[in-house]
Amino acid sequence: MGQVDPRGTGVWRRWPLGFARVIMLFGTVGVAAAQEPGRSEEADSSRMLSEAVAYEHGEGVPKDMLKAAELYCAAARVGNAEAQFSLGWMYANGRGVPRDDAAAGALFALAAKSGHAQAQTLVARVGSAGDALPSCMHLPELVHWPVLEAPDPFAILPPPQQEIAALVNRVAPRYGIEPRFALAVIAVESNFEPRARSVRDARGLMQLVPGTAQRFNVRNPYNVDDNVRGGLTYLRWLLAYYRGQVTLVAAAYNAGEGAVDKYGGIPPYPETRDYVKRVMRLFSRESHPYDGRIVAPSPIFASLRSHPK
Repeated sequence: MGQVDPRGTGVWRRWPLGFARVIMLFGTVGVAAAQEPGRSEEADSSRMLSEAVAYEHGEGVPKDMLKAAELYCAAARVGNAEAQFSLGWMYANGRGVPRDDAAAGALFALAAKSGHAQAQTLVARVGSAGDALPSCMHLPELVHWPVLEAPDPFAILPPPQQEIAALVNRVAPRYGIEPRFALAVIAVESNFEPRARSVRDARGLMQLVPGTAQRFNVRNPYNVDDNVRGGLTYLRWLLAYYRGQVTLVAAAYNAGEGAVDKYGGIPPYPETRDYVKRVMRLFSRESHPYDGRIVAPSPIFASLRSHPK
């Protein structure tokens, strides 16, 4: 990709932070107006865009370029043109991600199709790289779930719980999580109570303790959307870490991955063993697809390779 400046000065360089804020604000307004039919996705992508901007520039949160890129990509996947442009800008400048002019061009082209003015200017000058979108823009093929033989325990729920189930059914596939698995965790953790709080200070639907909430950037664990997003992010991480073994993921969600790694499996805690059984009664599948790019596997698997049965 050629070295051009979106303002037409002929030099590719970083925009001043104040100018970047103006672009983000006006870009977000434009996206909201263009995506009126899908208000729930629009709200999700707008929130993720705002969080990405904060992490990119360290506004109210510690500066975290990797987290910014992840949030930009999550919003970009559901069609947020400003997020597509911003992620392209990060790839073009190597900000938090390896510099990749082809990926930047593809992202700019995607944003340009939605009418993003700055992206259109860049594409007109440097062209696009066709199908060179970064891997994060391609959802892993985890959304075609085999039909579970056991009856669906969540088919009939009281109205307040139906609303939560509808949210999970809509959002979970974006994280590569089968909704029924997420619903099983919610049922066992909080019985669908958004204001639940345990003696260990685990909070909300998916019972996030403060450390886990901080780890996955959940600001308000009692907010249903934030809590579910944080819990799904944690489940996605655990599935990758334990290579899709549901019993280990459930055990780690309850007792922590440190305990599971220490014992090389489900820890000998009565609470955790009962927890795993309850989750499995609701989900009834021992393996789940996972995205192995997220994290290296648990040391448990190295041990198994070293000592085959």
